[in-house]
Amino acid sequence: DPYWLLLSMLGVGFAWASILSLPYALLSDSVPAAKMGVYMGIFNFFIVIPQLVAASALGFVLRVWLGGQPIYALAIGGLSLIVAGVCVVRVPVAQGGQ
Repeated sequence: DPYWLLLSMLGVGFAWASILSLPYALLSDSVPAAKMGVYMGIFNFFIVIPQLVAASALGFVLRVWLGGQPIYALAIGGLSLIVAGVCVVRVPVAQGGQ
C-alpha cells in the first residue's frame, strides 16, 4: 500500500530534520551568546570541509587503499560515528543557558 510508504517517509523526514539540527542545538548551549555567530560559522566549516574532502578524495582512497571494497569505507564511517559520539558525550553542558 503506497500510503504506508508515505507514512514511513514522514518518519524518515522527522528523523532527518533532527539529525541536521541537533549538532547546532548542542553547540548553542555551549557557547557564549555574544559570539554565537562566529562559533556557528566555524562549526559549519567542520561540517562542510569533511564533506568536500570525502566527495573529492574518497573514490581515490577506495580504489587505491581499500582495494575497491566499499564495505571498508562503510566500516571507516561507522568507526568515525563512534568516535564522534564519544566526543559529543564529553561536551560540557552549561547550567542556566549561560
